[in-house]
Formats: sequence, C-alpha cells, structure tokens
Amino acid sequence: MENKQRIIQELVPGKQVTLAHIIASPDPIMYSKLGLKPGVEESRAALGIVTVSPAETAIIMADIGMKSSAAQLGFVDRFSGSVIVTGTVSEVESSLEAMLSYVKQTLGYFVVPITRT
Repeated sequence: MENKQRIIQELVPGKQVTLAHIIASPDPIMYSKLGLKPGVEESRAALGIVTVSPAETAIIMADIGMKSSAAQLGFVDRFSGSVIVTGTVSEVESSLEAMLSYVKQTLGYFVVPITRT
C-alpha cells in the first residue's frame, strides 16, 4: 500500500492589514479586468487596494473609506478581505489613510504602510 501524505491547510487570522497600495493612472484595461466601469474622468484616476484579516473587517473599512473622501467603492469582499476604491489620487489616498487609521487606532490592528506605483 502506498503512503499518501495528507496536508491540512488552515487560516489563522490575525488582526492585520496585509496590503495597502495605490495605483496612480492605471491603464484603462485594468478597470475592465477588475470588473469596474470607468468613466471619462478615470483617465487621470487611481485605484486603491487593501487586504485585511479577519476578512469581515473589509466591510467596516469600505464604510470608513467612503465616508472619509469622495473616492468611490469599486469592490468589497467580506470573504477574502479585499477592498478596492477608485477616484483621484488624493481621494484614494485619503480613503486608504482613513481606513488604516481607524483599524489601527480603534480596533488595534497591525497595519502596513501605503505603497504606490
């Protein structure tokens, strides 16, 4: 009889933001590949991407991000912990900063610095 190796994978979520990134002036094809519908103003816009654990925190972060700036919510997934916001670079930056500040100061999460391309 052949010995088979059994692997069990388990997610042990910590209270952490694992990615916070701004893409300035993304190529328009990115919007359609992400399932977003760009308007005319998106030619100078930005995308903000955040991932968080536990994943349900994405709902709170999306709410904070929308209330803190004129950025638009592009996508939120409570199962993967992903949030995408769109808008001008300054709107997206303000949105991400508010999200990170809230989860760090109020919820005690570990956060990463905002990166950009």
